[in-house]
Amino acid sequence: MIKDQIQQLAKKYAPEFIEIRHQIHANPELSYQEFETSAFVQKKLTEFGIPFEVKATTGVVGLIKGKNPDTKVTALRADMDALPITEENDVPYKSKKPGVMHACGHDVHTTCLLGAAKILNELKNEWEGTVKLIFQPGEEKNPGGASILIKEGVLENPKPSSIFALHVHPGVEVGRLSFRGGMIMASADEIYITIKGKGGHAAAPQHTADTILIASHLIISLQQIVSRNNSPFNPSVLSITSFQGGNTTNVIPSEVKLMGTFRAMNEEWRFKAHELIKKQTIELVAAMGAEAEITIDVGYPFVLNDEALNAFAREKGEAYIGAENVETTELRMGAEDFAYYSHQIPGCFFRIGAGNKAKGITSGVHTPTFNIDESAIEMGMGFMAYLATPSAPEGGTQGKGII
Repeated sequence: MIKDQIQQLAKKYAPEFIEIRHQIHANPELSYQEFETSAFVQKKLTEFGIPFEVKATTGVVGLIKGKNPDTKVTALRADMDALPITEENDVPYKSKKPGVMHACGHDVHTTCLLGAAKILNELKNEWEGTVKLIFQPGEEKNPGGASILIKEGVLENPKPSSIFALHVHPGVEVGRLSFRGGMIMASADEIYITIKGKGGHAAAPQHTADTILIASHLIISLQQIVSRNNSPFNPSVLSITSFQGGNTTNVIPSEVKLMGTFRAMNEEWRFKAHELIKKQTIELVAAMGAEAEITIDVGYPFVLNDEALNAFAREKGEAYIGAENVETTELRMGAEDFAYYSHQIPGCFFRIGAGNKAKGITSGVHTPTFNIDESAIEMGMGFMAYLATPSAPEGGTQGKGII
């Protein structure tokens, strides 16, 4: 059986790919700067005998043809970028770059896709169709590497009928997989506000337009946009995360800058909220005697898992590791630029367990102590390969050019 062959190869190659993960982890690169990582991926694909092309400067797109390659094209995607975080783990493969760390597991994702590629290429006479390997830059930063790759034709020539991606989950124990159909993650937009008023002496506020006070009122009032304009059954979050203004105790500054994020799972509400945020900001600030400039940087849409494709992947997961080791992913307000693919073709974004409470491996993603139980790599690379053999079903009605 192809499953047994894949599992045997995953076990055989796991030590090699754990070392590959160490190499990538120790040399992290920020979004759109993944030059060394891209070169490393290209080197490995060349060693495996897999043809590839470079897109979006640092993206790498490989192609593996099985038997009857025109019958179906399945895409597998991994992201490669790291985060601006200083690593605090005391491990031999600790980041060599101060202030940069693979704190979201993209080193693991890249490793698992490389491992799946080696397995699929070795077994290409045992499965039908074509597998497109997408090693993607810039998942962590707008406009999202996925959107750039799509504009450069990554979903064409050949066009995949489905796409899969895994993501490590430290909240799920290693040895488990987690799936969810439909909307699974939120859209993400960035908010930038500048409030300009008349600064002056803090002891004479009557002669100023107090930008600190005005910004404080605005932050509180913006929360009512979600709580009083949106259905409580429609998940949405508005968070102001940065307040920059003033640098001493006795001066009211003439300018304050705010930054934040808006998350939603409904496109109609998403853009209605944008207008409400802008209106509230301009009018409230004006009513208090100052001026406001606001920019909302539209980011990733919500992630949409095709129901049929998700059911297919879950069934494959149960066959690969047993139904008792497969669970349902919680709804999350985090964002992922996999969303761009999922609005174009049927997609399935799933989680792979990477935590181990017994070993103390519990830190969340985007933290300086994030790490994984590396036995997850064997299952990740093997299951990604198994998902592509045989090729995935067509999926449902999603992915019809919504974006």
